[in-house]
Amino acid sequence: MVQSNISPVSEQEHLSSILSSEQSSPFTYCSLPQIPEREFDPSVNPNRANLIQFLDKKWVNGTILHYYFFDQTNDTEKNIVRQAFGIWKQVGIGLEFKEVNSPDEAEIRIGFVRGDGHWSYVGRDVLSVGRDDRTMNFGWDLTQSPNGIDTAVHEIGHTLGFPHEHQNPNAGIVWDEEAVYAALAAPPNNWDRQRTYHNIIRKINPDTVQGSNWDRDSVMHYPFPAGLILEPSQYRNGLKPAPGLSERDKTWVKTFYPALSDDDDTELKPFESLRLRIAPGEQMNFRLQPNVTRYYDIRTFGISDTVMVLFEEVNGELRYLSADDDSGQDYNASIRVRLFQGRRYILRIRLYYSDRAGETSVMMW
Repeated sequence: MVQSNISPVSEQEHLSSILSSEQSSPFTYCSLPQIPEREFDPSVNPNRANLIQFLDKKWVNGTILHYYFFDQTNDTEKNIVRQAFGIWKQVGIGLEFKEVNSPDEAEIRIGFVRGDGHWSYVGRDVLSVGRDDRTMNFGWDLTQSPNGIDTAVHEIGHTLGFPHEHQNPNAGIVWDEEAVYAALAAPPNNWDRQRTYHNIIRKINPDTVQGSNWDRDSVMHYPFPAGLILEPSQYRNGLKPAPGLSERDKTWVKTFYPALSDDDDTELKPFESLRLRIAPGEQMNFRLQPNVTRYYDIRTFGISDTVMVLFEEVNGELRYLSADDDSGQDYNASIRVRLFQGRRYILRIRLYYSDRAGETSVMMW
Protein backbone atom coordinates (compact mmCIF):
# COMPACT_ATOMS: atom_id res chain seq x y z
CA MET A 1 0.00 0.00 0.00
CA VAL A 2 1.25 3.51 -0.81
CA GLN A 3 1.95 5.53 2.33
CA SER A 4 0.83 9.17 2.41
CA ASN A 5 3.18 11.86 3.71
CA ILE A 6 0.38 14.31 4.56
CA SER A 7 -0.79 14.95 8.11
CA PRO A 8 -3.90 13.25 9.56
CA VAL A 9 -5.92 16.45 9.30
CA SER A 10 -4.96 17.12 5.70
CA GLU A 11 -5.53 13.46 4.84
CA GLN A 12 -9.09 13.68 6.15
CA GLU A 13 -9.66 16.81 4.08
CA HIS A 14 -8.11 15.04 1.10
CA LEU A 15 -10.49 12.06 1.35
CA SER A 16 -13.47 14.39 1.88
CA SER A 17 -12.61 16.28 -1.27
CA ILE A 18 -12.42 13.01 -3.20
CA LEU A 19 -15.83 11.93 -1.96
CA SER A 20 -17.27 15.33 -2.73
CA SER A 21 -15.85 15.21 -6.24
CA GLU A 22 -17.17 11.69 -6.81
CA GLN A 23 -20.64 12.63 -5.58
CA SER A 24 -20.81 15.75 -7.78
CA SER A 25 -19.57 13.90 -10.90
CA PRO A 26 -19.99 10.16 -10.23
CA PHE A 27 -18.80 7.35 -12.45
CA THR A 28 -20.72 4.08 -12.37
CA TYR A 29 -18.30 1.19 -12.66
CA CYS A 30 -18.67 -2.44 -13.65
CA SER A 31 -17.87 -5.13 -11.10
CA LEU A 32 -16.66 -8.44 -12.52
CA PRO A 33 -17.88 -11.63 -10.84
CA GLN A 34 -15.03 -13.08 -8.81
CA ILE A 35 -14.09 -16.41 -10.36
CA PRO A 36 -11.27 -18.46 -8.78
CA GLU A 37 -8.05 -18.37 -10.78
CA ARG A 38 -7.37 -21.53 -12.73
CA GLU A 39 -4.85 -23.82 -11.06
CA PHE A 40 -2.50 -26.14 -12.89
CA ASP A 41 -0.84 -29.41 -11.99
CA PRO A 42 2.80 -28.86 -10.95
CA SER A 43 3.85 -30.84 -14.03
CA VAL A 44 2.55 -28.05 -16.32
CA ASN A 45 5.54 -25.82 -17.09
CA PRO A 46 5.11 -22.03 -16.64
CA ASN A 47 5.33 -21.21 -20.35
CA ARG A 48 2.55 -23.68 -21.14
CA ALA A 49 0.42 -22.37 -18.27
CA ASN A 50 0.90 -18.75 -19.40
CA LEU A 51 -0.22 -19.55 -22.95
CA ILE A 52 -3.31 -21.34 -21.64
CA GLN A 53 -4.20 -18.39 -19.37
CA PHE A 54 -3.75 -16.04 -22.31
CA LEU A 55 -6.34 -17.91 -24.37
CA ASP A 56 -8.65 -20.02 -22.25
CA LYS A 57 -11.45 -17.44 -21.86
CA LYS A 58 -11.51 -16.62 -25.59
CA TRP A 59 -14.10 -18.12 -27.91
CA VAL A 60 -13.23 -20.23 -30.93
CA ASN A 61 -13.36 -17.81 -33.83
CA GLY A 62 -16.45 -18.22 -36.01
CA THR A 63 -18.71 -18.89 -33.03
CA ILE A 64 -22.23 -17.44 -33.18
CA LEU A 65 -22.90 -15.89 -29.79
CA HIS A 66 -26.63 -15.79 -29.09
CA TYR A 67 -27.94 -13.16 -26.70
CA TYR A 68 -31.22 -12.88 -24.84
CA PHE A 69 -32.83 -9.98 -22.95
CA PHE A 70 -34.74 -10.50 -19.72
CA ASP A 71 -37.75 -8.15 -19.79
CA GLN A 72 -36.76 -5.65 -17.11
CA THR A 73 -36.51 -2.59 -19.33
CA ASN A 74 -37.78 -0.96 -22.52
CA ASP A 75 -36.72 -1.35 -26.15
CA THR A 76 -34.84 1.95 -26.10
CA GLU A 77 -32.33 0.61 -23.61
CA LYS A 78 -32.18 -2.77 -25.35
CA ASN A 79 -31.46 -0.98 -28.62
CA ILE A 80 -28.35 0.58 -27.06
CA VAL A 81 -27.05 -2.92 -26.29
CA ARG A 82 -27.96 -4.12 -29.79
CA GLN A 83 -26.03 -1.18 -31.22
CA ALA A 84 -23.05 -2.07 -29.02
CA PHE A 85 -22.95 -5.59 -30.45
CA GLY A 86 -22.95 -3.97 -33.89
CA ILE A 87 -19.98 -1.76 -32.98
CA TRP A 88 -17.86 -4.81 -32.19
CA LYS A 89 -19.03 -6.60 -35.35
CA GLN A 90 -18.25 -3.57 -37.56
CA VAL A 91 -14.58 -3.91 -36.67
CA GLY A 92 -14.54 -6.90 -39.03
CA ILE A 93 -14.35 -9.85 -36.65
CA GLY A 94 -15.15 -13.51 -37.27
CA LEU A 95 -17.63 -13.83 -34.39
CA GLU A 96 -21.34 -13.41 -35.06
CA PHE A 97 -24.04 -12.09 -32.70
CA LYS A 98 -27.69 -13.14 -32.89
CA GLU A 99 -30.60 -12.19 -30.66
CA VAL A 100 -32.87 -15.06 -29.58
CA ASN A 101 -36.19 -15.29 -27.76
CA SER A 102 -35.34 -17.93 -25.17
CA PRO A 103 -32.63 -18.03 -22.48
CA ASP A 104 -32.15 -21.73 -23.28
CA GLU A 105 -30.77 -20.77 -26.71
CA ALA A 106 -28.44 -18.04 -25.46
CA GLU A 107 -24.85 -18.03 -24.28
CA ILE A 108 -25.26 -14.37 -23.25
CA ARG A 109 -28.26 -13.56 -21.03
CA ILE A 110 -28.69 -9.86 -20.31
CA GLY A 111 -30.55 -8.37 -17.37
CA PHE A 112 -31.35 -4.81 -16.30
CA VAL A 113 -31.72 -5.34 -12.56
CA ARG A 114 -31.44 -1.92 -10.90
CA GLY A 115 -29.22 -1.78 -7.85
CA ASP A 116 -27.11 -4.75 -8.98
CA GLY A 117 -24.57 -2.67 -10.90
CA HIS A 118 -22.97 -3.15 -14.30
CA TRP A 119 -21.16 -6.46 -14.77
CA SER A 120 -20.42 -9.38 -17.07
CA TYR A 121 -18.71 -12.72 -16.86
CA VAL A 122 -15.51 -12.88 -18.90
CA GLY A 123 -15.45 -14.88 -22.14
CA ARG A 124 -16.24 -18.58 -21.91
CA ASP A 125 -16.92 -18.27 -18.16
CA VAL A 126 -20.52 -17.61 -19.25
CA LEU A 127 -20.81 -21.31 -20.11
CA SER A 128 -20.60 -22.20 -16.41
CA VAL A 129 -23.63 -20.05 -15.52
CA GLY A 130 -27.10 -21.61 -15.15
CA ARG A 131 -29.41 -21.21 -18.14
CA ASP A 132 -31.93 -19.17 -16.14
CA ASP A 133 -29.28 -16.81 -14.77
CA ARG A 134 -27.84 -13.58 -16.11
CA THR A 135 -24.35 -13.49 -17.57
CA MET A 136 -24.45 -9.68 -17.93
CA ASN A 137 -26.31 -6.91 -16.13
CA PHE A 138 -26.88 -3.18 -16.51
CA GLY A 139 -27.72 -1.77 -13.10
CA TRP A 140 -28.18 1.86 -14.17
CA ASP A 141 -30.35 3.13 -17.02
CA LEU A 142 -28.18 3.30 -20.14
CA THR A 143 -30.49 5.93 -21.68
CA GLN A 144 -29.73 8.36 -18.85
CA SER A 145 -25.97 8.46 -19.43
CA PRO A 146 -24.13 10.12 -22.33
CA ASN A 147 -21.66 7.24 -22.29
CA GLY A 148 -24.34 4.53 -22.12
CA ILE A 149 -23.27 3.05 -25.45
CA ASP A 150 -19.64 2.76 -24.27
CA THR A 151 -20.85 1.03 -21.10
CA ALA A 152 -22.60 -1.58 -23.25
CA VAL A 153 -19.54 -1.96 -25.52
CA HIS A 154 -17.39 -2.40 -22.40
CA GLU A 155 -19.55 -5.19 -20.95
CA ILE A 156 -19.68 -7.01 -24.29
CA GLY A 157 -15.88 -6.70 -24.41
CA HIS A 158 -15.74 -8.73 -21.19
CA THR A 159 -17.96 -11.38 -22.80
CA LEU A 160 -15.49 -11.54 -25.69
CA GLY A 161 -12.81 -12.41 -23.14
CA PHE A 162 -11.14 -9.07 -22.39
CA PRO A 163 -10.21 -7.89 -18.85
CA HIS A 164 -10.04 -4.36 -17.42
CA GLU A 165 -7.26 -2.38 -19.07
CA HIS A 166 -6.62 -0.13 -16.05
CA GLN A 167 -5.49 -3.29 -14.21
CA ASN A 168 -2.79 -3.88 -16.83
CA PRO A 169 0.47 -4.30 -14.85
CA ASN A 170 2.28 -2.47 -17.66
CA ALA A 171 0.29 0.72 -16.97
CA GLY A 172 2.51 1.72 -14.08
CA ILE A 173 -0.46 3.19 -12.20
CA VAL A 174 0.24 3.98 -8.56
CA TRP A 175 -3.01 4.47 -6.67
CA ASP A 176 -3.82 6.57 -3.65
CA GLU A 177 -5.35 3.38 -2.33
CA GLU A 178 -7.30 4.73 0.64
CA ALA A 179 -8.75 7.46 -1.55
CA VAL A 180 -9.84 4.80 -4.05
CA TYR A 181 -11.47 2.70 -1.34
CA ALA A 182 -13.26 5.77 0.06
CA ALA A 183 -14.50 6.97 -3.34
CA LEU A 184 -15.87 3.59 -4.36
CA ALA A 185 -17.54 3.07 -0.96
CA ALA A 186 -19.66 6.15 -1.69
CA PRO A 187 -22.76 6.24 -3.95
CA PRO A 188 -23.46 5.32 -6.67
CA ASN A 189 -21.18 2.25 -6.49
CA ASN A 190 -21.26 1.47 -2.76
CA TRP A 191 -18.47 -1.10 -3.01
CA ASP A 192 -16.75 -2.84 -0.14
CA ARG A 193 -12.94 -2.99 -0.04
CA GLN A 194 -12.70 -6.46 -1.57
CA ARG A 195 -14.76 -5.49 -4.62
CA THR A 196 -12.73 -2.31 -5.09
CA TYR A 197 -9.48 -4.24 -4.82
CA HIS A 198 -10.65 -6.91 -7.27
CA ASN A 199 -11.86 -4.44 -9.93
CA ILE A 200 -9.39 -1.56 -9.62
CA ILE A 201 -6.28 -1.95 -7.48
CA ARG A 202 -5.42 -5.59 -8.23
CA LYS A 203 -2.93 -6.09 -11.08
CA ILE A 204 -4.03 -8.81 -13.47
CA ASN A 205 -1.85 -11.52 -14.97
CA PRO A 206 0.45 -9.92 -17.58
CA ASP A 207 -0.29 -12.87 -19.88
CA THR A 208 -3.92 -11.73 -20.29
CA VAL A 209 -3.38 -8.10 -21.38
CA GLN A 210 -2.84 -6.27 -24.66
CA GLY A 211 0.82 -6.97 -25.26
CA SER A 212 3.47 -4.92 -23.46
CA ASN A 213 1.80 -1.50 -23.67
CA TRP A 214 -0.96 0.22 -21.75
CA ASP A 215 -3.93 1.58 -23.72
CA ARG A 216 -5.37 4.42 -21.64
CA ASP A 217 -8.09 5.01 -24.28
CA SER A 218 -9.30 1.40 -24.37
CA VAL A 219 -13.04 0.96 -23.98
CA MET A 220 -12.05 -1.61 -21.33
CA HIS A 221 -10.51 1.18 -19.19
CA TYR A 222 -12.45 2.94 -16.42
CA PRO A 223 -12.53 6.74 -16.20
CA PHE A 224 -11.24 8.13 -12.91
CA PRO A 225 -11.84 11.47 -11.17
CA ALA A 226 -9.06 13.63 -9.77
CA GLY A 227 -7.21 12.48 -6.68
CA LEU A 228 -7.15 8.70 -7.14
CA ILE A 229 -4.00 8.27 -9.26
CA LEU A 230 -0.62 9.30 -7.88
CA GLU A 231 1.47 8.12 -10.84
CA PRO A 232 1.77 8.77 -13.75
CA SER A 233 1.59 12.31 -12.45
CA GLN A 234 -0.26 13.68 -15.50
CA TYR A 235 -3.35 11.74 -14.37
CA ARG A 236 -3.53 13.15 -10.84
CA ASN A 237 -6.28 15.45 -12.08
CA GLY A 238 -8.22 12.55 -13.53
CA LEU A 239 -8.18 10.18 -16.49
CA LYS A 240 -11.00 9.81 -18.97
CA PRO A 241 -10.60 7.48 -21.96
CA ALA A 242 -11.65 8.76 -25.37
CA PRO A 243 -15.13 7.52 -26.34
CA GLY A 244 -15.58 4.41 -28.46
CA LEU A 245 -13.21 1.61 -29.35
CA SER A 246 -9.57 2.64 -29.48
CA GLU A 247 -7.39 1.63 -32.41
CA ARG A 248 -5.65 -0.80 -30.07
CA ASP A 249 -9.02 -2.35 -29.11
CA LYS A 250 -9.75 -2.95 -32.79
CA THR A 251 -6.36 -4.48 -33.46
CA TRP A 252 -6.52 -6.65 -30.35
CA VAL A 253 -10.00 -8.09 -31.01
CA LYS A 254 -9.02 -8.96 -34.59
CA THR A 255 -5.95 -10.77 -33.26
CA PHE A 256 -8.24 -13.38 -31.69
CA TYR A 257 -11.22 -13.06 -34.01
CA PRO A 258 -10.10 -12.20 -37.56
CA ALA A 259 -12.72 -12.16 -40.32
CA LEU A 260 -13.42 -15.61 -41.77
CA SER A 261 -14.50 -16.89 -45.17
CA ASP A 262 -15.21 -20.31 -46.65
CA ASP A 263 -11.75 -20.18 -48.21
CA ASP A 264 -10.33 -20.61 -44.69
CA ASP A 265 -11.81 -24.12 -44.42
CA THR A 266 -9.72 -27.21 -45.26
CA GLU A 267 -11.56 -30.46 -46.01
CA LEU A 268 -10.94 -33.17 -43.40
CA LYS A 269 -11.61 -36.64 -44.79
CA PRO A 270 -11.91 -39.89 -42.83
CA PHE A 271 -8.59 -41.60 -42.04
CA GLU A 272 -6.62 -38.60 -43.28
CA SER A 273 -4.24 -36.92 -40.81
CA LEU A 274 -3.71 -33.17 -41.26
CA ARG A 275 -1.10 -31.12 -39.43
CA LEU A 276 -1.95 -27.95 -37.54
CA ARG A 277 0.68 -25.63 -38.96
CA ILE A 278 -0.22 -22.77 -36.66
CA ALA A 279 1.29 -20.91 -33.73
CA PRO A 280 -0.21 -20.64 -30.22
CA GLY A 281 -3.31 -18.45 -30.35
CA GLU A 282 -4.00 -19.25 -33.99
CA GLN A 283 -6.81 -21.39 -35.36
CA MET A 284 -7.49 -23.82 -38.20
CA ASN A 285 -10.92 -24.55 -39.65
CA PHE A 286 -11.97 -27.79 -41.31
CA ARG A 287 -14.92 -28.79 -43.48
CA LEU A 288 -16.45 -32.25 -42.88
CA GLN A 289 -18.82 -33.76 -45.47
CA PRO A 290 -19.39 -37.43 -44.54
CA ASN A 291 -20.57 -39.83 -47.24
CA VAL A 292 -21.78 -42.39 -44.69
CA THR A 293 -24.08 -41.84 -41.70
CA ARG A 294 -22.39 -43.28 -38.59
CA TYR A 295 -20.47 -42.38 -35.44
CA TYR A 296 -17.11 -40.72 -36.05
CA ASP A 297 -14.15 -40.07 -33.78
CA ILE A 298 -12.27 -36.79 -34.20
CA ARG A 299 -9.03 -36.33 -32.28
CA THR A 300 -5.87 -34.27 -32.11
CA PHE A 301 -2.43 -35.88 -31.84
CA GLY A 302 0.85 -34.54 -30.49
CA ILE A 303 2.08 -32.98 -27.26
CA SER A 304 -0.17 -29.95 -27.32
CA ASP A 305 -3.11 -28.07 -25.80
CA THR A 306 -6.09 -27.29 -28.01
CA VAL A 307 -9.77 -26.42 -27.88
CA MET A 308 -11.78 -28.18 -30.57
CA VAL A 309 -15.38 -27.25 -31.43
CA LEU A 310 -17.69 -28.94 -33.94
CA PHE A 311 -20.63 -27.18 -35.62
CA GLU A 312 -23.31 -28.37 -38.03
CA GLU A 313 -24.56 -26.09 -40.78
CA VAL A 314 -28.36 -25.82 -40.57
CA ASN A 315 -30.21 -23.48 -42.94
CA GLY A 316 -27.04 -21.49 -43.52
CA GLU A 317 -26.22 -21.09 -39.81
CA LEU A 318 -23.65 -22.98 -37.79
CA ARG A 319 -25.15 -24.80 -34.79
CA TYR A 320 -22.97 -26.05 -31.95
CA LEU A 321 -22.70 -29.86 -31.74
CA SER A 322 -19.81 -30.78 -29.44
CA ALA A 323 -16.45 -29.64 -28.10
CA ASP A 324 -13.43 -30.66 -26.08
CA ASP A 325 -10.68 -28.63 -24.42
CA ASP A 326 -7.57 -30.54 -23.37
CA SER A 327 -5.58 -27.54 -22.12
CA GLY A 328 -3.40 -28.31 -19.13
CA GLN A 329 -4.28 -32.01 -19.28
CA ASP A 330 -2.27 -35.11 -20.26
CA TYR A 331 -4.68 -36.21 -23.01
CA ASN A 332 -5.61 -34.95 -26.49
CA ALA A 333 -8.88 -33.29 -27.46
CA SER A 334 -11.39 -35.86 -28.68
CA ILE A 335 -14.98 -35.82 -29.95
CA ARG A 336 -17.19 -38.81 -30.73
CA VAL A 337 -20.35 -37.83 -32.58
CA ARG A 338 -22.90 -39.16 -35.06
CA LEU A 339 -22.57 -37.40 -38.42
CA PHE A 340 -25.08 -37.67 -41.28
CA GLN A 341 -24.44 -38.26 -44.94
CA GLY A 342 -25.03 -35.18 -47.08
CA ARG A 343 -24.81 -32.70 -44.20
CA ARG A 344 -22.03 -30.17 -43.77
CA TYR A 345 -20.01 -29.71 -40.61
CA ILE A 346 -17.29 -27.27 -39.55
CA LEU A 347 -14.54 -28.17 -37.10
CA ARG A 348 -12.59 -25.32 -35.51
CA ILE A 349 -9.37 -25.90 -33.54
CA ARG A 350 -7.50 -23.20 -31.62
CA LEU A 351 -3.99 -24.03 -30.45
CA TYR A 352 -2.90 -23.00 -26.97
CA TYR A 353 0.46 -24.70 -26.81
CA SER A 354 2.56 -27.21 -28.75
CA ASP A 355 5.71 -28.90 -27.49
CA ARG A 356 7.08 -29.06 -31.05
CA ALA A 357 5.96 -26.54 -33.67
CA GLY A 358 4.02 -28.08 -36.55
CA GLU A 359 3.79 -31.57 -35.06
CA THR A 360 0.21 -31.39 -33.77
CA SER A 361 -2.29 -33.01 -36.13
CA VAL A 362 -6.00 -33.86 -36.36
CA MET A 363 -7.68 -36.97 -37.71
CA MET A 364 -11.22 -38.26 -38.19
CA TRP A 365 -12.10 -41.97 -38.50
